[in-house]
Amino acid sequence: MYFLYNNNPVFIQNLLLSFYGYQLKRARYGSHFKKQMKSFKKRETFSVDQWRAYQTIELRKLLIHAFSTVPYYHEKYKKVGFTLSDFANFELEDLKKLPYLEKEDFRKFGKTTLLSTKKKRGNFISSSGSTGTPTSTYYSKNFMQTWYAAYESRVRNWAGVDLNSRRGMIGGQKIINKVDALPPYYRFNFAEKQTYFSAYHISTDTIKSYAKGFIENNIEYMVGYAFSNFQLANLMIENQIKTPKLKAVLTSSEKLTNEMREILSKAYDCKVFDSYSGVEACGLISENMDGEFLFSPDTGIIEILDKNGNDIEYGEEGEVISTGLLNFDQPLIRYRIGDRVKTSKNQKTKSGLNFLKIEEISGRVEDFVIGLEGRKIVRLHSLFIDIKGLIMGQVVQEKLNYFIINIIINNNYVKKNDLVIINRLKNKVSKYLEIKINYVKKIPLNNNGKYQAIISKLKK
Repeated sequence: MYFLYNNNPVFIQNLLLSFYGYQLKRARYGSHFKKQMKSFKKRETFSVDQWRAYQTIELRKLLIHAFSTVPYYHEKYKKVGFTLSDFANFELEDLKKLPYLEKEDFRKFGKTTLLSTKKKRGNFISSSGSTGTPTSTYYSKNFMQTWYAAYESRVRNWAGVDLNSRRGMIGGQKIINKVDALPPYYRFNFAEKQTYFSAYHISTDTIKSYAKGFIENNIEYMVGYAFSNFQLANLMIENQIKTPKLKAVLTSSEKLTNEMREILSKAYDCKVFDSYSGVEACGLISENMDGEFLFSPDTGIIEILDKNGNDIEYGEEGEVISTGLLNFDQPLIRYRIGDRVKTSKNQKTKSGLNFLKIEEISGRVEDFVIGLEGRKIVRLHSLFIDIKGLIMGQVVQEKLNYFIINIIINNNYVKKNDLVIINRLKNKVSKYLEIKINYVKKIPLNNNGKYQAIISKLKK
């Protein structure tokens, strides 16, 4: 498929993307999606007591199911003394009695014993996450449609758009294979009215092509990586290029700073809405029209803990422990996702919603690298996807054309994978790079307690 796509002209690539988009649309938006949409909307009016009752019932169902049908949890919970009957009267406060699901265990057992023996037909979606650790999340048809109903209700609709609005997208997909490709620097997915802009070609020299894509395809809102969207908007302003007024910009995957928000709002004359979830889909934090960053209690149970595993006070920062309430095929219970958040000290919402209010996601700031021609390139996560034996990876830019890639591997890793990683990086940045692979036993944590997947030592 990739060979066919890369070796055809733009209009054929658009058709291939549209065919793929049609398949995704069918998978995401069926009858189950419509049913779940109504449920998510109805629950928005829940009181605090109603939310507690709802989460308690859903947690008990999840734990009974996990203990009965998921070998990983059956063995782990039985080992610490739990029986099936314990989960019938389980309370939210009892969650802390359960062991964590570490990211390494998710990576190791995600495709085997972490799957339910009663799982429905589905597919794995890979992600390195912001920490650079490859994981694979299992999506059945029902789970996929439930998750997209949550996204539609609490992200798009809260921002005043919907799945039928014409959107622009900047993500990690390499829609243009060559670094030195000619315009246009976008492709169009007819099935979803989606213009997919390349994240790897944004520069002063290419900005007019990006602007043309906005006008040509009548884009109503933008979505995708926060930094790449900011970079594009900043160049629009610097080059005095006008684009149509948008309804919204929806950012994700990276830290959205106040500077980014202001530039995006200025460039497109609209509000900017941030959100946080991840491919693991075990919790959703999203921003509403009142500028409130809220955790959706029907997507999961979020614990925010200090270094000793105790609940933090409102207004403090802590580690996120997530229990997803939607995925029964591959349950993620007390999952240490690797992120940190700070809660709002004042939990009263302007919107009247009884959701946990978050001040900021403090643990997902990533660096970017600089290409030979000055392009800023972020989110190099795909370097490490689906490489057997690779536990963790980190990209370090020492000089403009010199990179070090630190990797932690196990016995399943083979030497020829070095070339795969090197070629992937060259394909994204430049074929003229000098790249060294380092095998390491440990990658140090940064100041906020996370692994930083991308580090650039160049002055910016």
